[in-house]
Amino acid sequence: MSRARADEEEYWHSSKFRAFTFDDEDDELSQLKESKRAVNSLRDIVDDDDDDLEKVSWSGEPVGSISWSIKETASSSSSLEGRDQPQKGSSSYAALPKQVSSYSLSNLFKGRNRLPSLPSLSDDYSNDWSPRDTVRRMQRGKVCSLERFRSLQDKLMLLDEAVAGHDGNVITAVLIFLKRTLRREVLFRELEVRQVALCHLIHFLKETGEQKLLLDLLRFLDRTEEVALSQYREHLNIQDVEKKREFLKGCIGLPFSAEDISHIQDHYTLLERQIIIEANDRHLAMAGQSEIFRKYPRKASILNMPLVTTLFYSCFYHYTEAEGTFSSPTNLKKTFKIPDKQYVLTALAARAKLRAWEDVDALLTTKNWLGYTKKKAPIGFHRVVEILQRNNAPVQVLQEYVRLVEDVETRLNLATKYKCHDVVIDTYRDLKDRIQLMAYKCKVERGSAEEEKINSLLSNM
Repeated sequence: MSRARADEEEYWHSSKFRAFTFDDEDDELSQLKESKRAVNSLRDIVDDDDDDLEKVSWSGEPVGSISWSIKETASSSSSLEGRDQPQKGSSSYAALPKQVSSYSLSNLFKGRNRLPSLPSLSDDYSNDWSPRDTVRRMQRGKVCSLERFRSLQDKLMLLDEAVAGHDGNVITAVLIFLKRTLRREVLFRELEVRQVALCHLIHFLKETGEQKLLLDLLRFLDRTEEVALSQYREHLNIQDVEKKREFLKGCIGLPFSAEDISHIQDHYTLLERQIIIEANDRHLAMAGQSEIFRKYPRKASILNMPLVTTLFYSCFYHYTEAEGTFSSPTNLKKTFKIPDKQYVLTALAARAKLRAWEDVDALLTTKNWLGYTKKKAPIGFHRVVEILQRNNAPVQVLQEYVRLVEDVETRLNLATKYKCHDVVIDTYRDLKDRIQLMAYKCKVERGSAEEEKINSLLSNM
């Protein structure tokens, strides 16, 4: 008996076996409880700011991101298949099944059904919405599948509801869906009686550059002039000038209006001229046979430039050429019916830039049928003065044209601004304004010829 009791005491007091005590702080149960309390307290701290934290998966990617959704979708089928099969190898723990994402990018954008065994997160991706409800949800920015609308009647109801909603983005989205799911003949026929949707589609096709479909639509609507203009716009995409010239030549036979066909013809003629001028001038510049090309090298090609730029180029490099040459400014003026005002303005700017004052004088001098000459400026002499001044014309040249400004106040302002003293003095003399002459005397240099002129005028008034 005593031996049995001694064995029992040795059992409880040995280092291998320990008895249960409430005061033992190293007890495993106490450690478990402490760990659980620490975890709960940490969870309370984290839960308070849950909205401010970014949830990430075990791979370190944000949950809900595109890459996460793709990986979740790709692994969903393999996870479901492997759930009923035993895994290779042995383990003391049962393998936990991986949680499958309840939606995928294909469901989100293409409207495909989810796996039947998965629960639905919300009703946002339901296929039971009517056309009106679908349009309203699209206006609120919700994701809606249009694939459920299969019949022509449902698709047209959807389009009518989109038009009634007056939301251009929704209308365009529905039109893209109809363009993809309807035959062209059916789509064109239905849009012909829906002008708002038709205008949206035409604008969309122009913006996206779907030229072939746009031309087919315009032909169906019998809009021949719009068809021609749409085809003409294709020249903007042609870089080679020879191919562009041939393309423009073919556009001349398209059913344009009388006014438009004139512009197309001029465009073709201008490009043809530019090709000839460019080839000739490039040869002269490389050979060094022309003084003006040596003194003022060309900075850019003349090809594909507007008519006014081409005229300026001709006035700058080919001003003295005979009218019979393609590069002659007068030939360009006659061929393209350039108005006198535009021609004088362009030629004046070109010759003033070269400081060819004699050419400027000849440009503004006209002769009547009796042989008398006079200065004439279709653009007004005040603009002539401004152009000459911008090109640093000397005062002697400036004051000659300042005198020809008809309005007295404008003439005085220009003469004072550009220090044409003789013009100011002569104008005050003609006005017999002694006070202004005396005031202007203080503005000229003492002992100068202008001061002597003013003194002489004042003494004779």
